[in-house]
Formats: sequence, C-alpha cells, structure tokens
Amino acid sequence: MLPCINWLQPFLALISSTLLTRGHNCPSSCLCPDHHTVDCQGQGLTRLPSPIPLDVRRLLLSDNWIPWIPSDFLVLYSDLVYLDLRNNSLSVLEPGTLSTSSRLVFLDLGSNNLTEIQSGTFVESRSLIKLRLGNNPYLRLVEEDAFLGLTSLRELELERNGLQGLDVGVLEPLTSLRVLRLEGNPWVCNCHFAKLFVWLTENCHKLPMGMEGLQCSLPMDGSLMSLSLLSEASFRECRGYLSLTDILIVIFSGISVSVVAIIASFFLASMVHCFQRLGKAGQADEEEGND
Repeated sequence: MLPCINWLQPFLALISSTLLTRGHNCPSSCLCPDHHTVDCQGQGLTRLPSPIPLDVRRLLLSDNWIPWIPSDFLVLYSDLVYLDLRNNSLSVLEPGTLSTSSRLVFLDLGSNNLTEIQSGTFVESRSLIKLRLGNNPYLRLVEEDAFLGLTSLRELELERNGLQGLDVGVLEPLTSLRVLRLEGNPWVCNCHFAKLFVWLTENCHKLPMGMEGLQCSLPMDGSLMSLSLLSEASFRECRGYLSLTDILIVIFSGISVSVVAIIASFFLASMVHCFQRLGKAGQADEEEGND
C-alpha cells in the first residue's frame, strides 16, 4: 500500500497545484508564481487582464499597450502594494483612480504618454515610497497639489519628460523625500525657474547627479547651461518678478482694499449725515422752547 501512495504523490501534487492555480483565477495570458503575484509583462495586452485575484499584492503589467485604467480599477484590490505599468500607452490618469490605493508602496508609470499630473492624483497614496514618472516625453504639467498626501514618499522620478518649469509648491509636501530625479527635461532658466533653482540649490543632496546633471536653456539664445554654473545672482533681474498667482493676489488685494474703503466712506458719510440731522432737530426744539 505504501509504495502505491509514494508512486501517486507526484500526481496528487500536480493535480492539487493545478486546482489551486485555477482557484486562484490567474489570467490566461499571465503567470502567477505565487498566490499574491500576477505577472503579465510583455504579453501585448491592449487592456487590463481579467480576472485578477482579489488578494493580489504585486501586479506586473509593464511592456504592453494598455491605453487607460478605469477609475474604479483599484477598488477591489485593497491589498495591492506593488503596481508596475511601465512602458504602456497611458495618456491620462482618470480622477479617483488611486483613491483606494492607501497600501500601495511602489508605483511605476514611467515610459508612457502622460501629459499632465493633476492636483490630488495621489492624495490617498499615503504609503507610497517610490513613484516613477520618468520618460513621459509629453508630460509638460505637474499641478501644484499633484503630490499632496505623499508624506512617506522617498524616491520621485521625473527625468526625461517635457517639463520646462516646475512650481516649488509641488515638492514642498514631500517631507520624506530622499531621491529626486529631474535630469533630461527641457528646463528654461527664466524668472519662473528662479524659485525652483533656489530649492534645488538647498536640496542638491537629493539629486543623484547633483546640479551638474541638470541643464537649462537660456532665454536669450536658447543655449544650454549646466545648473552648476549658475547662482542666485544669475536670477537677480527676477527679484521684482511677479508670477501670475502673485499678480492675482495683488489685484484681489487692491479690489478688496477699494471695496473696504468705499464701505467705510459710506458709513462715515452716513454717520455725519445722521449727526447733522440730530443737531438740526435739537436746535429746532431749543428754538421752539424759547418761543
């Protein structure tokens, strides 16, 4: 009896493994080396695979042709910690796509066709430690609150995109940032870049290639200049420069002051008029009493 059992063990293991894999709902075009990993790299996918196990933790989707991610895609995958979407055809992140990604630690969106990163995109990604957004040649805009909420982020990659400028407010919420890659962007050394230059000078230890690895084009002739050859004095003409936000604040402040001044003047005029009427009424009463 025992020899028969020993002879059947390999077959039983194979059958149980097959049943376990089927029960795991591994997508047909992917590999599932363990219960928490789905590997669909380089399968020529034009859409997200299905079905994906609900308890997936590592989802590898790089080197495909996936053009978009539904905004509710991550709702069912609350255990996901590692998502690799590198080298696909993504052009936009739908609002709310990452709203349920509170456990996500690693996210790679590099080598896609992203054009902008909107405010609040990662506001719920509190656990994110590494974010790759490099090699998106059409990425020209990162809104000011795009990285709001990423208090645990240590590595941010924005290299080789189409960025000509970047608001310092984009980087200020990243209190845990240790590594920042910005090389290979077509930076323009104008007055809008001045504040970013000051920030980079103060945080150059976070740049893997230092200030030497960053170049910008000069507004006068478009020639490239290494940031290591520039200083704050290079932007001395920008000290009186006002950004669009500053201009709007000045205009709004001026309007507010004018409105307050008008209201105050109206109030004072009304008070003077009232006192004058009261004075005339008192004088009339006094004259009647004398009569």
